Amino acid sequence: MSDSSSTSSSAPPSQASTALSSLPSPEIQTLSLGDVTDEDRAQAAKIKTEANQAFATRTKLEEYGFALSDASKAIEVDPKYAKAFYRYVTGCGYIRPKLNARISRATCYLQIAKPQLAVADFKKVVALEPRNTVVQSQLIATQKLVRRIEFEKAIEVEGEKDPVERCHEIIAEGGCEVEKAYAGPQLSTGDDGGYVMTEEFIEGMIEWFKSGKNLPRRYAWEIILGACSHFVKEESLVNLNLQEGVTCDVIGDVHGQFYDLLNLYSLTGTPTENHCLLMNGDLVDRGSWSIEVILTAFAYKWLYPTRMFINRGNHEAKDMNRTYGFEGEAKHKHGEQTYKLFAHVFTTLPLATLVSATKAPTKTSVTTILSPEGLKRYFVVHGGLFSKDGVTLDDVRKIPRIGRQPGQDGLMCAYPPAFPTSYLLICFQPDLLWTDPQILPGRGPSKRGVGIAFGPDVTKRWCSLNGITCIIRSHEVRQDGYAVEHDGLCTTVFSAPNYVDQVGNKGAFIRIDAEGEQKYFQFEATPHPPMKPMAYAQGGLASLMM
Repeated sequence: MSDSSSTSSSAPPSQASTALSSLPSPEIQTLSLGDVTDEDRAQAAKIKTEANQAFATRTKLEEYGFALSDASKAIEVDPKYAKAFYRYVTGCGYIRPKLNARISRATCYLQIAKPQLAVADFKKVVALEPRNTVVQSQLIATQKLVRRIEFEKAIEVEGEKDPVERCHEIIAEGGCEVEKAYAGPQLSTGDDGGYVMTEEFIEGMIEWFKSGKNLPRRYAWEIILGACSHFVKEESLVNLNLQEGVTCDVIGDVHGQFYDLLNLYSLTGTPTENHCLLMNGDLVDRGSWSIEVILTAFAYKWLYPTRMFINRGNHEAKDMNRTYGFEGEAKHKHGEQTYKLFAHVFTTLPLATLVSATKAPTKTSVTTILSPEGLKRYFVVHGGLFSKDGVTLDDVRKIPRIGRQPGQDGLMCAYPPAFPTSYLLICFQPDLLWTDPQILPGRGPSKRGVGIAFGPDVTKRWCSLNGITCIIRSHEVRQDGYAVEHDGLCTTVFSAPNYVDQVGNKGAFIRIDAEGEQKYFQFEATPHPPMKPMAYAQGGLASLMM
């Protein structure tokens, strides 16, 4: 490992990272000013400072549900007071003073991909402050975004050719040839005349990316289609059995941080016969090199299909890509058809991976949960567990995922019992991508405003039912890069250090061997060229970036 990394075989040194960062705000009471003393003013200033600090923490950790609650309470106190809360959230959590609760709430709606709800708050602010040109521009941008979403839905209803099929047609018709002026790395051809992936090409591609250049559109399509040809053969739950001498590194969210990904790969090593990589979703969005990240990962999948594994995250979805930058980046670098191809291929990504040891464990405790064969095994999924008990591994394996966007709402879909099982299985997909662990037992609303949270008792019941030693999930920043939670039955790993250039967290990955032993590795952020996060974001949220 490099000097900037560290390794441990136990839980993180700080327990602070294992707990949820905050709780919902207390009720805001309507106060009568009366005779305000200097002591009252000092106390009020202190509370305001603490509240703004807490709000900044929440936005950095994507706790938009709590932020929505705060803003709504402020509006309840005085719906017409335009400066009820002196805070303003942008896409990366920066705070801009002296704007209002409705803007704060509208922005949170944009953050959770609900622009329709944001429009109403922006309209109210414009009515209260008709000369506020900043909010007017945000309203216009958000309205355009809503109209575009409605138009795209209408097109989908009318029916559109499968993007994979369409790209193959364009290639066959000669409509996507490599530009003659292109001077970068060249894909090799196989015996059948088709393109094949090589380690040499990937190395050259990475250097080409580091010089700030794009691949030809044809090469991008070949990489996406090559990876897709393997994803469609995999079940929604992939089985990965670690034979003796084989290890697997589980990598959490990367979020378009290409230079951190290169550093990470230098620590994990690339896929080999005796070493697997498992990327646990959210490869794209927020970071401004998402194309470089996803093409590199897909190239390895094409080259090493049984040693490179990629789970789907909640950001491998249209609504999130529209909001957080990947759609704009893909269209800017490779055109609209390329984005359509990505959007479809994202639906072919497996939803979870079952990493199983093949050797009996030498280290166990009375609480260790083993498979029916007496072996350790790990359920690796981006988000977490389900909004109902009793879900089995076989249920996950049967989820019909291809061509389906996961959505955010209705985690326990309200289908009547008479509906086919396949419809009920679809309901599990957003659970797998969106849920989070919580400290309290049972289930509760998510602090991020989307999905649910599940407690340690839920985790224990599910692991016991399915013979799972530990759930490994990602989806949330952890200051140490990882955190062991729920009495060791749930581990969060996050691999985007200094998330969006401001959180200051470490990145981490987890190595699992043939006995099921885990080791944790941490690493720091790597410098990158001067480009802000979400540089390609479009629509309402883009106008809020600083």
